[in-house]
Amino acid sequence: MGGDLVFILAAVCAFVAVAAAGFALAPGDSGRARKSRVAVAAGGPVQRGQRKVAALDSAAQKRRQIQETLKDLEARQKAERKKSMTLKGRLEQAGLKATPLHFWMASGGLAVVAFGGVMVAGLHPAIAVAAAIVAGLGLPRWVLGVMRKRRQAKFTSHFADALDIIVRGIKSGLPLSECLKVIARESEAPVRQEFELLVEGLSVGVDLDEGLRRMTARMPLSELSFFMIVLVIQQKTGGNLSEALNNLSGVLRARKMMREKVQALSSEAKASAFIIGSLPPGVAIMVSIMSPAYMDPLFNTPIGQLMLMGGALWMGIGIVVMRGMINFKM
Repeated sequence: MGGDLVFILAAVCAFVAVAAAGFALAPGDSGRARKSRVAVAAGGPVQRGQRKVAALDSAAQKRRQIQETLKDLEARQKAERKKSMTLKGRLEQAGLKATPLHFWMASGGLAVVAFGGVMVAGLHPAIAVAAAIVAGLGLPRWVLGVMRKRRQAKFTSHFADALDIIVRGIKSGLPLSECLKVIARESEAPVRQEFELLVEGLSVGVDLDEGLRRMTARMPLSELSFFMIVLVIQQKTGGNLSEALNNLSGVLRARKMMREKVQALSSEAKASAFIIGSLPPGVAIMVSIMSPAYMDPLFNTPIGQLMLMGGALWMGIGIVVMRGMINFKM
């Protein structure tokens, strides 16, 4: 009996030893493999890594799409910038309904009137020709440029308020098209006029991209270009439009404040240039009133008239140079 018990215990010990050795040597579940399977079953680091790779691919694809959109917009803006330099484009930017033919007819009429007025006054024919050139070519273009810049300045001053209307409308749940209609009804001119044209184009089937491109051609401003870029990129790639437009509105207001600060700092130089430019003709008028005989050879002799024309030419060049020195573009 005792021998049998010893034999049984030895057999059990041998079985346990063989089982332990087999468990240790068999390619079973190691700790790392078991953790890996548990992580896979629980959606752990493996799936998170895959999701991270997918997110990176999506971000890279969106970045490439944005870059392609910006390149396309830049090419279109270059083409529209060339068109805006034409006379027809400048007339549209000034808000005029006149055609280039009407402009040239008005310019020719002014040239004829100026030439005839100088000849009737009995001055030198060269002065009459110079007056006709100034009145026919210089004066109309100068007036057109002033009207164009004034309209663009008014648009810039009210454009940030229009962006705030879009931001508040989108946050309250209105679609972008309804926000544009609100601006077309309630904003100040010329913002109202430009958005009216944009809304009319969208109502007849024009794409938003094309409508914004036409709007930028009529009003070639960097502020409006930023607005077009934001809308086009948001339309193609998505994103928070209200936040983007809110940031753009803040940037435009900061640019406006900086522009006004620069104008205030340069006001002294502008006043000095105005005084220097108006001093020679002012002195000539005063001397002509106080001593007409002293100034009579300057107006009634051919040499004096040529000297007067040369002085006017050099004064004009000086005014242009001083204007370029005090004109700060932002």
